[in-house]
Amino acid sequence: MNQIIKDVEAPYLKQSLPKMGVGDTVKVFFKIKEGGKERTQGYEGLIIKKAGSGINHTITVRRVFQGVGIERVFLVHSPRVEKITVQRRGDVSKSKLYYLRARSGKATRIKEKLGGKREETVVTAPQAKPEAPKGE
Repeated sequence: MNQIIKDVEAPYLKQSLPKMGVGDTVKVFFKIKEGGKERTQGYEGLIIKKAGSGINHTITVRRVFQGVGIERVFLVHSPRVEKITVQRRGDVSKSKLYYLRARSGKATRIKEKLGGKREETVVTAPQAKPEAPKGE
């Protein structure tokens, strides 16, 4: 049964999506209808949640506009979403960043993930053992 669902969803899945994760700052370009016209609008913010799989894959993007936090949920594979670009990669250890809702200003900063693999090598020199005092 599961394979049948995957076969039906396959033509609707987007192939050219960037690798993105929770904590990344992204810009989502999506189509908006205003009257009889259609235009593209960008929405830049921090991914605080990823949910679903397959065609139901969603991301929740949070941004602060004029001091008010705004969260928007995007269906990643929706035809309304034109493209998603990753502006900056975040280095976080949680899968949901709901704690950012209660914070403001500098408290909402996220460390940036630099480069690919971060390899830290620690070189320590062998330390000489202290001599025991000569017994009296």
